[in-house]
Amino acid sequence: MAGLVAVSTMPRMTPERKSGPSPAAVPYALMSLGPERPILEAFLTAERVERRLAAVLAADVAGYSRLMGGDEEGTLARLKAVRKALVDPVLASHRGRIVKTTGDGMLVEFTSAVDAARGAVEIQRGMADRNVSVPQDQRIEYRIGIHIGDVIIDDNDIFGDGVNVAARLEGIAEPGGVCMSNDAYRQVRGKVEIVCDDMGPQTLKNIAEPVQTWAVRLSDQVSSARKSVSAASEPQALPLPDKPSIAVLPFQNMSGDPEQEYFADGMVEDIITALSRFKSLFIIARNSSFTYKGKAVDIRQVGRELGVRYVLEGSVRKAGGKLRVTGQLIEAATGAHLWGDRFDGPLDDIFELQDQVTSSVVGAIAPQLERAELDRSLGKSTDSLAAIDLVYRAIAALRSRTRQGVENALQLAQQSILLDPSLQRAYGVALSCYAMQRTESWADRDQLFAAGKQYALRAIELGASDAHALAQAANFFASITKDTDAGEAIVDRAIAQNPNLIECWITRGWINLWGGQPDRAMNDFNHAIRLNPVDPQGEAIACGLAASHLFLGQFESAVPWVLKSLAHQEKYSPALRVGVASYALIGRIAEAQAMHARLCELGAPPRTISEIDKWIPYKRREDFELFVKAFRLAGVPE
Repeated sequence: MAGLVAVSTMPRMTPERKSGPSPAAVPYALMSLGPERPILEAFLTAERVERRLAAVLAADVAGYSRLMGGDEEGTLARLKAVRKALVDPVLASHRGRIVKTTGDGMLVEFTSAVDAARGAVEIQRGMADRNVSVPQDQRIEYRIGIHIGDVIIDDNDIFGDGVNVAARLEGIAEPGGVCMSNDAYRQVRGKVEIVCDDMGPQTLKNIAEPVQTWAVRLSDQVSSARKSVSAASEPQALPLPDKPSIAVLPFQNMSGDPEQEYFADGMVEDIITALSRFKSLFIIARNSSFTYKGKAVDIRQVGRELGVRYVLEGSVRKAGGKLRVTGQLIEAATGAHLWGDRFDGPLDDIFELQDQVTSSVVGAIAPQLERAELDRSLGKSTDSLAAIDLVYRAIAALRSRTRQGVENALQLAQQSILLDPSLQRAYGVALSCYAMQRTESWADRDQLFAAGKQYALRAIELGASDAHALAQAANFFASITKDTDAGEAIVDRAIAQNPNLIECWITRGWINLWGGQPDRAMNDFNHAIRLNPVDPQGEAIACGLAASHLFLGQFESAVPWVLKSLAHQEKYSPALRVGVASYALIGRIAEAQAMHARLCELGAPPRTISEIDKWIPYKRREDFELFVKAFRLAGVPE
């Protein structure tokens, strides 16, 4: 394609490693491990394909061959003049980096999807103004397509469906127009003052699934074939992703014993995890799905609120040594039942029953998946029912978020590991306990490292098929050893293994924050919100967005996110820390001091300036100094 291709990385904006860590990637973690060092070193130096989520803008000059055929020298001169007077300055003003030029176009990298959209609109409006006085047969008109998707990085170039979809969208855009996918539209709606027309699902050449598409309205004319929707006044329904999307609601516990509730919940979580391994599906995270627990739900409303095409609901009955699982798959928009079945078996066959449910659901909504991929994704993780029962109990205890509950969860996870040392999920739960102890300041870094390093290393060894365990290992090394390079390498592997797992995106968001990349972090947290749109425990995401704004110098914008985080969890110490800094830096010292007083009441550091370095794992010196400055402004003692 001869055209213009622009990239807005989410969240990668600096030159990428082709494989493995940078030369200084693992200094602290590796030096601290001693004899266990080869395990992590081998993992981090393994060859890996570099991928990232990116917003890709593709454009070409409409009728370029005709223009060149009519007046080759004149066309080149006009195109060069347009580049110099309009395109290049607009790209620079929106922080665009020209990677390379390709004939009548170029490759450009933006700092955000919003910048990419604003740049595209400004270019098109500028071209329209320039063309008013130009004869019709000499006008240069761009067609632009924008899409957000996964791309493969090779040196400074990009490949993959993220680029291909954008190129196909450019092909269906009108001359002088901008066409964007649903994924791109979600990122810019409400942030860019434009009106978009719904073009509906579009079948694009060599793209497997139809793509929901939007056209930016650059004039007052509205096509009668399109339904106009303002990006500034979006309806409550979330737009559907480009791929088949599903939410798994909590299954009813039909056992007659409230104490068995944890078992039904744990089984549903495993079904969500199994489904999320399919990269061709879009799976809503557990926390959003479970907001409907115990409620009489309207499936159509669930579909609108979560932005999914399908909903799976069911029940679990555990009695004696037998288990019965029922499930039904419903198309949310119509309420039509697409599939329903009942599965019976002994408790020892719990994973076989889970596999039958998952396989049937996938077969109903994604028949194009190959059987080999299905078999790979539904691999068994343990033969011990007692071990998995302990993990389910640990997960339930961990969700209490109390100190005693976390200690109980850790003990249950450790008992599970003793019963089955190969159970990957148990290591992930144990590491989650250590992470919460770190977050809530219930133990110091040295204690946690000594206790948890064996679980982190084992999670890496076993984690080839368990993204949750890998994500928790990444968080362990990044937060407890301050080794963000090691954490980044591990979490990137987790995302490649399971891009639907919200824990991966939250973990990478925090690792990017600690590593000094708040723009990347913000995009990771926003993606986590889409996977988990109504999470009642979204304090980590809200706090992450607050910290992203803080380190981007947007102190006023950080405050509302701090308050949202504390609304989820009023004793969430990371949000209190960011709140102290945010309020202090905008001169609201009384609020900053109140936040610090709440930290001290919880016994959470930093209670003095000297404790900041010990408890805050920020890698950039300027981030650390910003915290010190803010806490001093708040009157925190040295």
